[in-house]
Parts: sequence; structure tokens; C-alpha cells
Amino acid sequence: MGAEIPFRESFYLELPGDFYKPAAPSPAPSPRWVAFNAALARDLGMAEDAAAPDLLNLLSGGAPANGRGNIALAYSGHQFGVWNPLMGDGRAAIVGEIAAPDGRVYDIHLKGSGPTPFARRGDGRATLSAMLREYIVSEAMAGLGIPTTRSLAVVATGAPVFRDGARPGAVLTRVARSHIRVGTFQYAAGRDGAEDQGPIRVRALADAAIRRHDPELAQAENPYLAFYRAVVARQARLIAQWMLVGFIHGVMNSDNMAVSGETIDFGPCAFMDSFNMRQVYSSIDAAGRYAYNRQPSIAQWNLARLAETLLPLFDADAARALRLAQEALETFQPLYAEALGMGLERKLGLRAGAPDNEDIFALLWKALGASKADFTNFFLHLTGIAEGKAEADGLAPDEETKAFLAAWRAALDKNDRDAALAAMRAANPKIIARNHRVEEALAAANEDEMAPFERLCAALKHPFDLAPEHADLQTPPRPEQVVHETFCGT
Repeated sequence: MGAEIPFRESFYLELPGDFYKPAAPSPAPSPRWVAFNAALARDLGMAEDAAAPDLLNLLSGGAPANGRGNIALAYSGHQFGVWNPLMGDGRAAIVGEIAAPDGRVYDIHLKGSGPTPFARRGDGRATLSAMLREYIVSEAMAGLGIPTTRSLAVVATGAPVFRDGARPGAVLTRVARSHIRVGTFQYAAGRDGAEDQGPIRVRALADAAIRRHDPELAQAENPYLAFYRAVVARQARLIAQWMLVGFIHGVMNSDNMAVSGETIDFGPCAFMDSFNMRQVYSSIDAAGRYAYNRQPSIAQWNLARLAETLLPLFDADAARALRLAQEALETFQPLYAEALGMGLERKLGLRAGAPDNEDIFALLWKALGASKADFTNFFLHLTGIAEGKAEADGLAPDEETKAFLAAWRAALDKNDRDAALAAMRAANPKIIARNHRVEEALAAANEDEMAPFERLCAALKHPFDLAPEHADLQTPPRPEQVVHETFCGT
């Protein structure tokens, strides 16, 4: 079976050696499969079964079957705005990469696989709950069509992890277009600055990122500036997609932003139930730095940090390089607004580009804020009204909601009804990974009961076409079920 695992050496090995360090295998004492994503394995060109002992050994932190070693990646970053010059994969390792049938290349990355040279005295392990949380939420994002890292497998290690008591340990296999972060560029710039030899590492990293994500830009007049503009555009679209489904990342540190434009590092993340512009879920975000409504501005802040690392590549003249960076960064807000607006038009069934759409959007946010309606089900109810299957009095009776409904209905009537309904059905999910359902699945999994996890994952694969037997998963939490904080489980 080992020869059937199409892993090859990681492209990170082509970078200067201080971008990574060897990560010694840390075999699990008693590994067993908890979850295996057969559909994703097939998409990657792997065998769809998880029966091979060498695969189980590899994905639980053991030695690669081909004899190549795992590597842990170095990076820096701003954590809640505070600079940390050296972090890196303290409990994670790249085992290689796969060239999939779709022509793309993907990193295969283990989380919770044991301590690395970047572990900073940590145990390098992860709890089963934390790894299953990432599996659920990342696959939910994939089902929604939002760019994201994916989850291939979760393997229980058979060893406890001590986090406020003993917890079952596990390893997650993450699949990503790459693990190049804003923090990776910050690390490269810091190393270059310390040696004062010019942007040697930043250039090598930028060249690798362009080859991986934007090979067509290598021929641009200014390939590094073109690459930066592409990253800005990807992030603008990504954050808009988060906002349209009520997703809150929770920890948008600069080391948690990937230049690929994929959602990465699912820690204290959650989908919003009752609408709150200032909603946070991270247990340590007391100031609300990463609240729902601050995600666009934080993304732009992180992108400014990326621009700082690339300035020497934009132009030899410092003043001109800064001006080019500022002009590129300023494209974020209009690109974000455009993506958000187009998404709202689809969610509301409005005619694209109609002159009164912006006014309706403003009324929408006021109505959601005043009523504190369930974010997901509010839009589903609108779809029901447009279909003639629901009444407007099923929504909150406050004046803000009434004003929105009046304006929305008038605008909806100006659009082709079939086109409007098709757009609304395709844009408004019937199910999200609701916090209380995720917690229920994790609690059951800790007791070796996987049925709730498997059922939730099956439903989240088709969020716009909910099967009748999963209808209960659509229900908002009762007051005693509301989850106010989530934890990263490190």
C-alpha cells in the first residue's frame, strides 16, 4: 500500500534551510482511525480506504513509509496585535505533498503529531475534541463553497493529553494548497533584516509562492506586486464569504492568514446563531479584536504587514515601493464591498446592480441588529416568503424589520422571480455547523460514540439541500444550549 500513497517531497525543501526544521517521528502508542475522508482521498488521487497500516502509522505521527522525514515550518506573526518573532509549527509537521488529478499540488500536514523544535516546551499533542472540531468546521466550509484547508483524517493516538485533566489525544491530517502565511513572510523579512544582506529569503519565499499559487504572474512586469495584489483580492473575497454565512474565525493573527486565500487554523471559530455585529467566540478575545464586524479591517491590517515584508521587491526606490504597496492595499475595501454586495444580492434575490440595493443592505443590517434574529434562518425565512411558503409575520415585529421587509419586497418584485429564487436557494444554506451541535458531537466522540459526528458531517456536505432526516440540525439552540465561547484546545 505504501507505494500507492502518492506523496512527494515538499516544495519547502527548496527554500533556505532556516524556513523549516526536521521533525522527528513521534509514533502514537495505539493509533486507530476515528475519521477518514474517503471523498477527499479520492480527489487527491489516493486510495479511498483507510485500511493500510503504513498510512495509519504515517498519519498518526510515525515515520514516513518512503524514509523521508517530516518537517516543521518556521514563521513569525502578530498575535492579538503583539509581535512574536519566532513561532513555527510547535505541534505540527509537513509529511509531503500530493499532485492531485485536478492538477493542483497540496500540502499534507499533521496537527497534534508531537513536539517539534518549535514546541517551546509544549507537548506537541492535541485533544480529540480540538481535532474533530477542525474536521467538522473545515469540511462545513468546503460544503459551503468557501476556500478552506480540508481535513483528510483524524487518528486517535491511544495516549492522553493533559488539558485541565486527561483528554483523549488525536492527530488531524490537514490538506492545504500551501502553508505559506503572512507570518512566513514576516519571519523571512526578520531573518533578512538581521543579516542585512537584502531580501534574500523574502525573494525566495515570494518566488516559491508565485510558482505554487500564481505561476502566470511570473511573467508580469512587476511579478511581486502582481502577487501581492492577487493575495489582497483573494483575502477580500474570502472575508466577504465568511461574513455572508456568519462565520467568525476567532483568531485572525497574521500567522493565521494564508496567502493561498484559504481559511486556515480553526481554533475558537464558530458560526453565529443570534445576530450580533460584535460577536466573538475566542475565550481570550476580551477586547473584541477579532469580532464578526472587525474581520474585514483586521484582514486589511494583516495585509499591510505582508506589504511591509515585500517592499524591497516592489521597487528599489523606497518611496515608490511604499506608494505601490499603498495603492495595492487600497484595493481591498472596494473588492471586499463588491464581493459582499454581490453575495447579499444573491441571498436576497435582488437584481444585480440595482440602484436601491445599497439602501436595502443598510436596512437589512439594522433589522438583524434590532431583532437579533438567527442569522442563517432569517435568510431561509426570506426564501420561504419569496417562494410563497412562509409569511412575513414569522419574523420579528420590530419597526426595523418591517422597514426592511417593505423595501425588500418592492425590490424583489423588480427581479425575475425564477432567477431570484434560484439565487436565494443557492446562497442561503439550510444548515451550518451550529455550535451546540458541534459540542454535542464532540462530547459523544469523547465517549467513543461517533454517530452524532458522522451524522453532522454527512449533513454538512450538502448544506443547501438538507435531507428530511437531518431537519432537526437546522434548529437554533435553546437558551441553555447556547455556546458563548469556543476554545482552540492546544
